[in-house]
Amino acid sequence: MALQFFNTLSRSVQEFVPCQPDGKSVGLYCCGPTVHDFAHIGNFRTFVFADLLRRYLQFKGFQVRHVMNITDVEDKIIKRVRENNTSLPEYTAKFEAAFFEDFLGLNCLRPDQTPRASQHIPEIVALIEKLVARGVAYRASDGSVYFSIQKYQACGGRYGQLLHLNFEQMRPGARVSNDEYPKDALADFALWKARVPDDGPVFWPSPWGEGRPGWHIECSAMSMQALGPSFDLHLGGEDLIFPHHEDEIAQSEGAGGRAGGRPFVKYWMHGAHLLVEGRKMSKSLGNYFTLRDLLCKGFTGREIRFLLLQAHYRESFNFTLEGLQGARVALDRLDECLGKLRQIDGGSAVAPPVPPILHEFEEAMDNDLNVAAAWGAIFDWVRKTNIELAEYRLTPARAAALLAAWQKINQVFGLQTTQEIDAAGKLDPALQNLLEERAAARKAKDFKRSDAIRDELKAKGWTIEDTPNGPRLKPL
Repeated sequence: MALQFFNTLSRSVQEFVPCQPDGKSVGLYCCGPTVHDFAHIGNFRTFVFADLLRRYLQFKGFQVRHVMNITDVEDKIIKRVRENNTSLPEYTAKFEAAFFEDFLGLNCLRPDQTPRASQHIPEIVALIEKLVARGVAYRASDGSVYFSIQKYQACGGRYGQLLHLNFEQMRPGARVSNDEYPKDALADFALWKARVPDDGPVFWPSPWGEGRPGWHIECSAMSMQALGPSFDLHLGGEDLIFPHHEDEIAQSEGAGGRAGGRPFVKYWMHGAHLLVEGRKMSKSLGNYFTLRDLLCKGFTGREIRFLLLQAHYRESFNFTLEGLQGARVALDRLDECLGKLRQIDGGSAVAPPVPPILHEFEEAMDNDLNVAAAWGAIFDWVRKTNIELAEYRLTPARAAALLAAWQKINQVFGLQTTQEIDAAGKLDPALQNLLEERAAARKAKDFKRSDAIRDELKAKGWTIEDTPNGPRLKPL
């Protein structure tokens, strides 16, 4: 099966064919965090989905350039800067740092580029100038600049590519209400917002006066600056389809037409909402969790990532504390099987046949990242492997092949942590030294030292398991 994704633009599953003539280079843009607070677990479902896609594209041999923006100019941020009597960089820096700490705690690969809106004001202004020059944007009486849907359509642009729209009920839930700004039509949206007293020190000069960019124009300017006027993949949560992503298309294609006849973005992919304990997340319901909240409850980033990877990205998923307990049990089962394979693996140089699990995994993932089918195949493989282990039918060469297959799969699922056994099947040297020191202490009947080492390993997230081949470490 060829690699296929559901494209929101065509509303269908399509074969993935990159824009670049080499057929290997892929541009991937994901809408990143708005750094006004700690990111919640629903936000991280989208970012883990983007990480999964990037990893799988690399697994398939593509060369991926991954860009994720940082929204650090936005209404909520400006309000909190004012309330905290601080500067924009000081306020956003701490939440950006916290975001990346959480992001890396989920073992997500850091994007190749993470542009901030506040550092791309010249590019944003230049893009707005193009839109004004083409006649699809206009300056209002207060100095704000708006994008005109009507003028865009009159020039041949199509508004409503991602979502069928009722123009008489346009922009429900949009960030700017019609009576706040003197725009020509309800459907029009802000590209540049004129400075008002509540903005405080958050403003920049422009040809239309002091002000700040609108939310939508930021992503258009940063994505095209990083990836060009037309690129392969744009990701985000389904709540961004309208108005954010629809407006991105209008702005980007309105500024220069469709580059070479190609669209602004070839494939749009959107992740579904995350429910928590069966309901939409809400602080008043007590089901609003940041990653830090879950870590404080004793769960690990690895367990949280595993649970987020259980459901297809286009399916609503119920994230529960009980599900995290189940993730722990499932990972223990997987780890136990892999640990037994490592005991048998003799580092054989003979290359046995590639295990069928790799083909089954790839077939599932080629089908629009069908993680449910992939995990079904993996745990069926674990079950069969455990039978072979119990019957002592596994040779060192076959054990090595099975471990190599898992390592390739895990390049996509990314379940390794700093506490994990590395790809060579060996422990971190410091942990190995502790394990050997404990064995020596027990042999010398120094049980006080032996117990102290056991407690130290436990604090680091490991328990000691005795096996016929001697003690080994197992993640807690």
